Amino acid sequence: MAYVTLEEMQAILNVPDPHTRCGIRDRAMLDVCFVGGLRVSELVGLRVDDVTFDQQPFVRVIGKGRRERMLPLWKRTGANIRAWLAIRGEAAVPELFLNARGGAMTRTGFEYVLKRHVSAAKLSCLSLSPKRISPHTLRHGCAMLLLKKTHDVRKVALWLGHSSVQTTEEYLRADPTEKLEAVSALTPPSLRRGRFSAPDQLIAMLTGGTGAKDYAKQTTTKVPWIGPRKRLTVHNQELS
Repeated sequence: MAYVTLEEMQAILNVPDPHTRCGIRDRAMLDVCFVGGLRVSELVGLRVDDVTFDQQPFVRVIGKGRRERMLPLWKRTGANIRAWLAIRGEAAVPELFLNARGGAMTRTGFEYVLKRHVSAAKLSCLSLSPKRISPHTLRHGCAMLLLKKTHDVRKVALWLGHSSVQTTEEYLRADPTEKLEAVSALTPPSLRRGRFSAPDQLIAMLTGGTGAKDYAKQTTTKVPWIGPRKRLTVHNQELS
């Protein structure tokens, strides 16, 4: 399962130009998608009134099955959203992120934006080069980061909006360090110390002494060979 690390995501976020309208929008979109672990449908479906700025920025997400979840955001992410809202202006649609024509950002549009910035980020972040980055790759990266920080798959499931923890368990299989940390956290059972004492006959056998024949006796009795025809005759006699 492919996912981006925090360092790789930072390299992607550094690409958009913060002095242009599209750059400010792209940085906010990418940041929210990663930090929230959003599906691309959840990202493009965000509305302006889904974001609140009280003591801490929050975003309301409507996921699969119309399940709703409130996610706290990093202050940096909140600052990026504020920067976008400051220049977004009035629009005919309620969606938070707009395309160049003033309409709601589409799934295809975000995939294009992500692909363009990832291509540029690969020049400065070599670990991105062999990876094929998609919107879901950012979601996987958020999940892996949460798992490493919390060590609780249930919290990751709540954050991602999974209906079942079994769906989230794939991230445990993807990260072997979680298994190593679980093993190191366990206390191995204490075993009673002991010492093996070899019997005299075994020592004699190993050293080639006279006791070898007594320890590993081999039978010399020859077993008569019975051919298949004779075995069949004996078998028929037993059945009759």
